[in-house]
Amino acid sequence: MKKGDILEGTVVRCDYPGKAVLCVDGIEVGVKGSVPGQKVRVRVKKKNASKCEAMLLETLEPSDMQIDSDCPHFPECGGCQFRMLPYEEQARIKSEQIRRLLEGALIEAPDDWYEGIRLSPDVTGYRNKMEFTFGDEYKDGPMSLGLHKKGSFYDIVNVDACQIVDEDIRKIRRTVLEIAQESGLAFFHRLTHRGYFRHLLVRKAKATGQILVDLVTTTQCVSGDEEPAGASGENIENAIETQLVERLQALPLDGTIAGILHTWNDSVADTVRSDRAVLLSGVEYIEERLLGLTFRITPFSFFQTNSRGAEVLYEAAREYIGDTKDKVVFDLYSGTGTIAQILAPVAKHVTGVEIVAEAVEAAIGNAQGNRLANCDFICGDVLKVVDELKEKPDMIVLDPPREGIHPKAMPKILRFGVDTIVYISCKATSLKNDLAAIQAAGYRVKRCCTVDLFPGTVHVETVVVLRKQKSDSELI
Repeated sequence: MKKGDILEGTVVRCDYPGKAVLCVDGIEVGVKGSVPGQKVRVRVKKKNASKCEAMLLETLEPSDMQIDSDCPHFPECGGCQFRMLPYEEQARIKSEQIRRLLEGALIEAPDDWYEGIRLSPDVTGYRNKMEFTFGDEYKDGPMSLGLHKKGSFYDIVNVDACQIVDEDIRKIRRTVLEIAQESGLAFFHRLTHRGYFRHLLVRKAKATGQILVDLVTTTQCVSGDEEPAGASGENIENAIETQLVERLQALPLDGTIAGILHTWNDSVADTVRSDRAVLLSGVEYIEERLLGLTFRITPFSFFQTNSRGAEVLYEAAREYIGDTKDKVVFDLYSGTGTIAQILAPVAKHVTGVEIVAEAVEAAIGNAQGNRLANCDFICGDVLKVVDELKEKPDMIVLDPPREGIHPKAMPKILRFGVDTIVYISCKATSLKNDLAAIQAAGYRVKRCCTVDLFPGTVHVETVVVLRKQKSDSELI
């Protein structure tokens, strides 16, 4: 078996994060874009002593558990990967691959350490945030607004019937695309770095129905770099903003538009960010309710993208943390302070640490709005802030970014010597790596579950509780 070989086989399992595995002549071959039970034809991309990676060429036979997708954009759109499977099978595959990934990394875990997967209450229309990209579906094609085509950096699929958002967001996407097409301005091309329209950010609260719309463009219209013949760039931009407000506010929606913004971003990176923003209408936030608390969400603040699924996640975290009465809790990588505020009513004191200033501002405001006087937040890098914390925690909650905990921050966190650590992970491979250091410091995994916040996709959240092992002298 060598690079370029064409192989055929049946997928036997999926390894995290959703990579299909088939066995050919006793050798395991990994391939993206398939599911267990499918017979596939693949081309070997890379082969070494430890693994073989291949590219999917064709699905020869469907899996017995396969169904017709409920989304007309699947599998062309790269947003979802599991839409050809019933939800129960999606969840089972995710759960099994997390258990397999972690079990080999555990030391002295109880037999019942893994408690399976907790499902999302909503399978469709669950996302409270979408970032759509302007582009074209094929080279020199008409302008589109949607998600990246599977396997493509440039092509954008018009996701008019996307199933992971509700009809309000679909209507807003459709209307903004029409405004952009009528303007005569081009989309920002990621190769030439020329063009005006970049992204559309939409957030909708599940509990309140409030909607926030943010159009992201470059400044090239007003600067003259992208200006239609016979028109002032400033006048064109003003007209776009006027159309945006008038036409969006006229839409028949189930929810209510709380605010409309225009954000400028001249970065060459293909990310949604803000150099400068202006509020065109309403307010620059929406309010969401989780577990009896209210949270104010701004355009770029972090908040779990599945509101009702987040309640399941935070209930699991609260259950794993256990009794917090008269306890001091550190919530490291606290984001907008959701977990900290859920714990605060039953804790002595909670301190959140977060590096993103906007998120910390939102957390402080949310805590004040929820009348939580025993909850404070510090803006800074966990790596540095933990050296400055005077209070000693009784337990620690870790909810780090995808890459996990900085290796230099880990020993500082473990030096607190708390009895309980709860780790919430959006990337299980990072969790696996961090478990090695945590267990080396004398902690052992007692319970673990996965929570599905992303139906239709390969992604899943994982919650683990670790307890400090007592030394022999402490047991006497």
